[in-house]
Amino acid sequence: MIHPATEVRYINRHVGCGLFATRSIPAGTITWSRDQLDREITPEQLLQYNEQARETILHYSYRNNKGNFIFCWDNTRYMNHNCNPNTCITAYEVEIAVRDIHAGEEVTNHYGMLNILEPFELADEKRTIIRPDDLLRHGKTWDNNLERVFPLLTRVDQPLRSLLSDEQWDTLCSVSRGECAMLSVLTCYINQHR
Repeated sequence: MIHPATEVRYINRHVGCGLFATRSIPAGTITWSRDQLDREITPEQLLQYNEQARETILHYSYRNNKGNFIFCWDNTRYMNHNCNPNTCITAYEVEIAVRDIHAGEEVTNHYGMLNILEPFELADEKRTIIRPDDLLRHGKTWDNNLERVFPLLTRVDQPLRSLLSDEQWDTLCSVSRGECAMLSVLTCYINQHR
């Protein structure tokens, strides 16, 4: 489930819609947590859907490290890519704001974090290519961003706390307090040899 202080807004014909903060969201805030309504679909199950449903699932899902598609039911699906995103995935099935997100600012992540199936080129000046192995390419940078804000996790309001199990929350708090090392985002990378 996406942070409650967000809403979907139309951007333009090329981009479509995006997800925007309706109030400030401080760095260290959990901006998304997997919940009971998100569906995990195996590649074999995906083949059982008709073509239109498969395209929808592929468009609005990310793949976990098992190679299964996680189809988010809520406005999470409108989160757009940014090469300098303001949120980051973690190894704990949550995303965290890696910097303050201001009211009216678009909430973004990097699609290279999502185990995409195929590379794609951005229509920007640099002709940037987002690749399926970007977690391996940029994981260290993303880990550094998370390590910088993880200590804030226990100091800021966490509206999504109720979605987390006590065990999950205790683990996040232990990392936040420096009692245990943060697991790298590299653990999110799809393991082709499982």
